[in-house]
Amino acid sequence: MTQSKQAAAAAADVRTRINPASVVGWGVDADPENDPTWPMRDRSGDYSAGMNWVPPQTQHTDVEVLQSVEHVRRPAVVGQSTPPSGLSGALRRGAFRFSESQWGHWLLLMLADRLNTMEGVLDDFRRGSPPNLLVEMGVVRRERAREAALATASVVVVGLVTLLVLARRRS
Repeated sequence: MTQSKQAAAAAADVRTRINPASVVGWGVDADPENDPTWPMRDRSGDYSAGMNWVPPQTQHTDVEVLQSVEHVRRPAVVGQSTPPSGLSGALRRGAFRFSESQWGHWLLLMLADRLNTMEGVLDDFRRGSPPNLLVEMGVVRRERAREAALATASVVVVGLVTLLVLARRRS
């Protein structure tokens, strides 16, 4: 089942479960003559009160955009700078099979974020430029990136030397 079919099924399920006549106060502001917000809200210039508007044209996308199962259609504008890819992308696709009200959705998204960070570090090493963690984590300002890179490199070297010394002592 595609995401749009899941979203339509979820929206239909919500409509069948809620009986507006049984909800106290449902549609209390539907009649402009009996508006409880009248002193604070002036509807004279409110053109969206009747919801008679043409939805904006949706953005054409060339990449995969994940959509919640609760929404029938995508918003008019979506971000497409970082499409889901790799193992983190697979986790994100799995997260969007769940409703936003379920823990599985958010836990999978958080796990995918952590995994995406590690994929980015591995990608930096693959390109031959080690990450400057002190700058990327916001510990050091970008203007002092060279000093931060030197500090990061020295910490890594000290850590590796310490591991080598401990390994030699064991053997």
